[in-house]
Amino acid sequence: QVQLVESGGDSVQAGGSLRLSCAASGYTYSPVCMGWFRQAPGKRREGVAVLYTGPGITLYDNSVKGRFTISRDNAKNTLYLQMNSLKPEDTAVYYCAWGRSTNGYGWNDVQRYSDWGQGTQVTVSS
Repeated sequence: QVQLVESGGDSVQAGGSLRLSCAASGYTYSPVCMGWFRQAPGKRREGVAVLYTGPGITLYDNSVKGRFTISRDNAKNTLYLQMNSLKPEDTAVYYCAWGRSTNGYGWNDVQRYSDWGQGTQVTVSS
Protein backbone atom coordinates (compact mmCIF):
# COMPACT_ATOMS: atom_id res chain seq x y z
CA GLN A 1 0.00 0.00 0.00
CA VAL A 2 0.94 3.64 -0.46
CA GLN A 3 -0.69 7.03 0.00
CA LEU A 4 -0.53 9.18 -3.14
CA VAL A 5 -1.41 12.88 -3.25
CA GLU A 6 -1.49 14.87 -6.49
CA SER A 7 -1.01 18.62 -6.69
CA GLY A 8 -0.31 21.32 -9.26
CA GLY A 9 -3.60 21.34 -11.15
CA ASP A 10 -4.87 24.75 -12.22
CA SER A 11 -6.80 26.69 -14.85
CA VAL A 12 -4.61 27.86 -17.73
CA GLN A 13 -4.98 29.15 -21.27
CA ALA A 14 -4.27 27.04 -24.32
CA GLY A 15 -0.56 26.88 -25.03
CA GLY A 16 0.37 27.19 -21.38
CA SER A 17 2.27 24.79 -19.14
CA LEU A 18 1.74 23.04 -15.82
CA ARG A 19 3.73 20.60 -13.72
CA LEU A 20 1.79 18.06 -11.71
CA SER A 21 3.31 16.37 -8.67
CA CYS A 22 2.44 13.11 -6.94
CA ALA A 23 3.83 12.71 -3.44
CA ALA A 24 4.07 9.22 -1.99
CA SER A 25 4.15 8.24 1.67
CA GLY A 26 3.65 5.21 3.88
CA TYR A 27 4.58 2.83 1.08
CA THR A 28 5.01 -0.88 1.79
CA TYR A 29 6.29 -1.91 -1.63
CA SER A 30 8.47 -0.62 -4.45
CA PRO A 31 6.44 0.10 -7.59
CA VAL A 32 7.21 -1.66 -10.84
CA CYS A 33 5.44 1.11 -12.74
CA MET A 34 4.23 4.60 -11.91
CA GLY A 35 1.62 6.19 -14.14
CA TRP A 36 -0.48 9.25 -14.84
CA PHE A 37 -4.11 8.93 -15.92
CA ARG A 38 -6.79 11.46 -16.69
CA GLN A 39 -10.57 11.45 -16.76
CA ALA A 40 -12.75 14.04 -18.46
CA PRO A 41 -16.48 14.41 -17.74
CA GLY A 42 -18.45 11.62 -19.37
CA LYS A 43 -15.33 9.68 -20.36
CA ARG A 44 -13.44 6.72 -18.97
CA ARG A 45 -10.12 7.09 -17.21
CA GLU A 46 -7.32 6.89 -19.76
CA GLY A 47 -3.58 6.41 -19.52
CA VAL A 48 -1.40 9.44 -20.17
CA ALA A 49 2.12 8.25 -19.35
CA VAL A 50 3.97 5.55 -17.44
CA LEU A 51 7.46 5.11 -16.03
CA TYR A 52 8.84 1.60 -15.52
CA THR A 53 11.17 1.90 -12.55
CA GLY A 54 13.46 -1.03 -13.37
CA PRO A 55 14.63 -0.12 -16.87
CA GLY A 56 13.65 3.56 -16.56
CA ILE A 57 11.47 3.28 -19.66
CA THR A 58 8.70 5.79 -20.30
CA LEU A 59 5.65 5.43 -22.55
CA TYR A 60 3.08 8.02 -23.59
CA ASP A 61 -0.34 8.12 -25.13
CA ASN A 62 -0.16 9.46 -28.68
CA SER A 63 -2.33 12.42 -27.73
CA VAL A 64 0.36 13.82 -25.41
CA LYS A 65 3.57 12.52 -26.98
CA GLY A 66 6.02 15.36 -27.51
CA ARG A 67 4.15 17.66 -25.12
CA PHE A 68 4.18 15.82 -21.78
CA THR A 69 7.11 14.37 -19.84
CA ILE A 70 6.92 11.95 -16.92
CA SER A 71 9.77 11.87 -14.39
CA ARG A 72 10.52 11.11 -10.76
CA ASP A 73 12.57 12.38 -7.83
CA ASN A 74 13.72 9.33 -5.90
CA ALA A 75 14.90 11.31 -2.87
CA LYS A 76 11.47 12.90 -2.42
CA ASN A 77 9.41 9.87 -3.49
CA THR A 78 7.66 12.17 -5.94
CA LEU A 79 6.39 11.56 -9.47
CA TYR A 80 6.00 14.48 -11.89
CA LEU A 81 4.16 15.21 -15.10
CA GLN A 82 5.41 18.22 -17.04
CA MET A 83 2.69 19.39 -19.41
CA ASN A 84 3.54 21.85 -22.19
CA SER A 85 1.55 23.25 -25.10
CA LEU A 86 -1.68 22.48 -23.31
CA LYS A 87 -4.85 22.11 -25.34
CA PRO A 88 -8.51 22.40 -24.30
CA GLU A 89 -8.88 18.65 -24.83
CA ASP A 90 -6.34 18.11 -22.03
CA THR A 91 -8.96 19.32 -19.56
CA ALA A 92 -9.56 16.53 -17.04
CA VAL A 93 -8.92 15.32 -13.53
CA TYR A 94 -5.41 13.87 -13.46
CA TYR A 95 -4.55 10.89 -11.27
CA CYS A 96 -1.28 9.23 -10.40
CA ALA A 97 -1.00 5.52 -9.69
CA TRP A 98 1.48 2.85 -8.58
CA GLY A 99 1.60 -0.66 -9.97
CA ARG A 100 2.98 -3.78 -8.31
CA SER A 101 4.27 -6.91 -10.03
CA THR A 102 2.97 -7.61 -13.52
CA ASN A 103 -0.62 -8.85 -13.52
CA GLY A 104 -1.17 -9.25 -17.25
CA TYR A 105 -2.68 -5.84 -17.93
CA GLY A 106 -1.10 -3.15 -20.08
CA TRP A 107 0.33 0.10 -18.82
CA ASN A 108 -2.67 2.14 -19.93
CA ASP A 109 -5.22 -0.14 -18.27
CA VAL A 110 -6.45 0.98 -14.85
CA GLN A 111 -6.44 -2.65 -13.69
CA ARG A 112 -2.64 -2.65 -13.90
CA TYR A 113 -2.38 -0.41 -10.81
CA SER A 114 -2.87 -1.06 -7.10
CA ASP A 115 -2.97 2.44 -5.60
CA TRP A 116 -4.38 5.78 -6.73
CA GLY A 117 -4.30 9.40 -5.64
CA GLN A 118 -7.37 11.58 -5.23
CA GLY A 119 -6.82 13.51 -8.44
CA THR A 120 -6.11 17.13 -9.34
CA GLN A 121 -8.13 19.26 -11.76
CA VAL A 122 -6.55 20.66 -14.91
CA THR A 123 -8.63 23.09 -16.94
CA VAL A 124 -7.38 24.50 -20.26
CA SER A 125 -9.38 27.32 -21.83
CA SER A 126 -9.29 28.39 -25.46
